[in-house]
Amino acid sequence: MSEVTHLVATIKRKLKSQGLTYRDVAHALKLSEPTVKRLFSGKRLSVERLARIGELLGFTMAELLEESASSVRQLRMLTWDQEAHLVSDMDLMLVATCALNHWTLSDIVATYRMSEAECLKQLLVLDRMGLIELLPGDRIRLRIARDFDWIPTGPIQTSFVSKGLSDFLDCRLDQSDTTLHFSHGMLTDAAFAEFQGDLRVLRAKLAKLHQESVAAPLALRRGTGVLLAMREWEPRTFEGLRRSSTP
Repeated sequence: MSEVTHLVATIKRKLKSQGLTYRDVAHALKLSEPTVKRLFSGKRLSVERLARIGELLGFTMAELLEESASSVRQLRMLTWDQEAHLVSDMDLMLVATCALNHWTLSDIVATYRMSEAECLKQLLVLDRMGLIELLPGDRIRLRIARDFDWIPTGPIQTSFVSKGLSDFLDCRLDQSDTTLHFSHGMLTDAAFAEFQGDLRVLRAKLAKLHQESVAAPLALRRGTGVLLAMREWEPRTFEGLRRSSTP
């Protein structure tokens, strides 16, 4: 679905929710009702007409565009094949990660040893996989949520545990931008579930801050990793010290 199609659908939803009709739009635009219907069906809205429709609805043009963009459904989880395809090709994984972080094609080519043609090739693969939409001018629209969930024990999680986890933890912990904390507690099932909910909120907060940082130049944004993990756990050395259960 194109950007204009999403925008028209958003306007129609707003009209319906406010009890407005094409006749009201026609009056605001000083056009006939059939003409308005043709404009909407043909998805031909000038900036001036879009601004007038926004005034009718009580929205700025920027607010309508933002509402339209947020209405695009994004994937919350990939299929097994999609995950496997990503982890099988390092160049594809690199470009996908950059796209998720709102890098442009020129940002990727300027930073990594990859030609524009090679980068574009990977972006087209991601488009065919349904993870992005490659727009005119090589602009990238994400079709996957920034904080999408990995399949439990799926290709991405397995690859991260076997290769990425040790790389992530291999750092000096006395730096101002590095922190490592570990906590342990004895929780009831209800308390365990509550804390899991808190972790989901924290993930959403990171995604929100990421989105707010997108407007800043790439040079002012730092790749930031946060490892969140939770499980029922007793160190194996402690398990070895347990008394044998008696019959």
